[in-house]
Amino acid sequence: AAYWAHTPVVMITPETGTGTMGLGGFQECNQLPMFQEFTKYQGHVTHPARMAEYTGRCFDRAMSEMGPTQLNIPRDYFYGEITCEIPKPSRLDRGPGGEQSLNEAAELLATAKFPVIISGGGVVMSGAIEECKALAERLGAPVVNSYLHNDSFPASHPLWCGPLGYQGSKAAMKLMAQADVVIALGSRLGPFGTLPQHGMDYWPKQAKIIQIDADNKMLGLVKKISVGICGDAKAAAIALTARLAGKDLVCDANRAERAAIIANEKAAWEKELDEWTHEKDAFSLDMIEENAKEKTFQGGDYLHPRQVLRELEKAMPPRAMVSTDIGNINSVANSYLRFEEPRSFFAAMSFGNCGYAFPTIIGAKAAAPDRPAISYAGDGAWGMSLMETMTCVRHNIPVTAVVFHNRQWGAEKKNQVDFYNRRFVAGELDNTSFAEIARAMGAEGITVDKIEDVGPALKKAIDMQMNEGKTTIIEIMCTRELGDPFRRDALSKPVRFLDKYKDYV
Repeated sequence: AAYWAHTPVVMITPETGTGTMGLGGFQECNQLPMFQEFTKYQGHVTHPARMAEYTGRCFDRAMSEMGPTQLNIPRDYFYGEITCEIPKPSRLDRGPGGEQSLNEAAELLATAKFPVIISGGGVVMSGAIEECKALAERLGAPVVNSYLHNDSFPASHPLWCGPLGYQGSKAAMKLMAQADVVIALGSRLGPFGTLPQHGMDYWPKQAKIIQIDADNKMLGLVKKISVGICGDAKAAAIALTARLAGKDLVCDANRAERAAIIANEKAAWEKELDEWTHEKDAFSLDMIEENAKEKTFQGGDYLHPRQVLRELEKAMPPRAMVSTDIGNINSVANSYLRFEEPRSFFAAMSFGNCGYAFPTIIGAKAAAPDRPAISYAGDGAWGMSLMETMTCVRHNIPVTAVVFHNRQWGAEKKNQVDFYNRRFVAGELDNTSFAEIARAMGAEGITVDKIEDVGPALKKAIDMQMNEGKTTIIEIMCTRELGDPFRRDALSKPVRFLDKYKDYV
């Protein structure tokens, strides 16, 4: 997960002792091959005298290549005395890219009629928000967030248009479709984050693509590009803005017209979200009707996930950090999560590790205790991580967890609806009250089954988090309706040869 999310992590893996290596001692396993495909560097300590050298290199490589490294240490090398020079951290100063590629990109931009900027994870990693804003303002270009990097451009800026990718912004996608030049700033343009969505194959087939990435191996890997710039997102944005200063740009002539198009698309999308109170596919409508006859733990109603997400968005406190897990409702949340500053949104990225959100937000809160910390998880993912509630209580790390309790593995059930005619296998989850479990663990627990209580519950939990040091689990009782599948191309209709399965297609 860290490898695909470009996260600098140093894994220290204790190994069996050198004196018995290969003899099958207690918990012995050959650890280097196990991790080699998902690490940027592996440091295997071959002698105690090299401990500081390998340790320093693992940290340096994790930062320079933005990914996980492994420090593998035989057990008998953990203790002892050595004489060595402890290396100082080495941090690379990345430049803007080559002069030729920057000049080519500037020339392309000068001729663009409808440029669009994709603000990626590299903008966050390099601290390039202001530089991205400056470039966008010079061009009058709409800025769309790359998938799960909703914090890579401030949502209050008039040029912000929302995220691409699964359950992203229709405004962002419609504007992308009009682009004649695209600047992918700090983005690898991953395949999952550029798939058709909302029935739109929005990627502009004829557009010239300028891709800027610190890793040269990413340039042109997924999408065909016109110019590849191997450089730091911040430095490259500064260099391009400087090249465009004082230059006559074709897009200057239609700036006002494009601004109106941007504003209209954004307004249309917000109106659609306001009116999109529930899913409208046949299965979801059946579930809404069925759930309307049922009652929750408290005798209340099951709530529509989209309405819940909109209310949470409205009640979101300033400077909030939000983590989202893997699952159907969590992914629909992509349309409703907007941020004003970087390092505010934490998502599992393209490895899709379930049970991610809650432990991640605990780490974020430990790193930034002055900021409100909120995690989103469905009841399936919550079952993988709820025990960390005790971690919060034991170690006094107050966070707020929102659990969407819809009694199912939503993402898997969606596939069973679409491809197997509702032949459900292991998709149902019968749960007790997670709020009660939270209280048993020493945290606060709130069950919400009225739409008007969603916002107040979040505000109350944040108040307890920030002012009383309390962890709160907000359990929101949701209908069993389901949003779009992760990938419509992931499966195909099965061919059935046995009569008893003929209907399951």
